[in-house]
Amino acid sequence: MPAKSKAQQKAAGMALAAKRGEMKVSELQGAAKEMYETMDEDELRDFAETKHANKPEHVDN
Repeated sequence: MPAKSKAQQKAAGMALAAKRGEMKVSELQGAAKEMYETMDEDELRDFAETKHANKPEHVDN
């Protein structure tokens, strides 16, 4: 499932980095922390790898 916004893509990238041990879990906040706790590495990679051309900065749910 691709990210719907640049903010969602960025949060997934941060959560993925934490899953891989590239950053501390304690540094995560908001959506990134929730994604870290609820998604596996493959799901996070799908969100983080989404091309961000023509994506809005934020999307209302």
